[in-house]
Amino acid sequence: MSLTLAALVGSITVFILAIFLGFELISKVPATLHTPLMSGANAISGITIVGALILSNAEFNGGNPDTAALLAFVALVMATINVVGGFMVTNRMLEMIAGRRRKGGK
Repeated sequence: MSLTLAALVGSITVFILAIFLGFELISKVPATLHTPLMSGANAISGITIVGALILSNAEFNGGNPDTAALLAFVALVMATINVVGGFMVTNRMLEMIAGRRRKGGK
């Protein structure tokens, strides 16, 4: 698989547009929806973990499996950190909500 200049420019364009779209989307989300949004982000990171596991068995860069294994390992570690951190934040947010309800607040 060779990366052409047109494919590289297209990929960078999609990446930059995703950054702007993500920023606009997150800034418009009300505070009551942050916990479900975090759960959705955790699900997406879970899909990344599955993709990294599939990639770990693939050949990349002209048949060099070491490059694919390295990229898969890096993706796996980063996605796992994201999932664990996301669940910790979600759990903490839910505990804060549950604590308010126990004390008589809404």
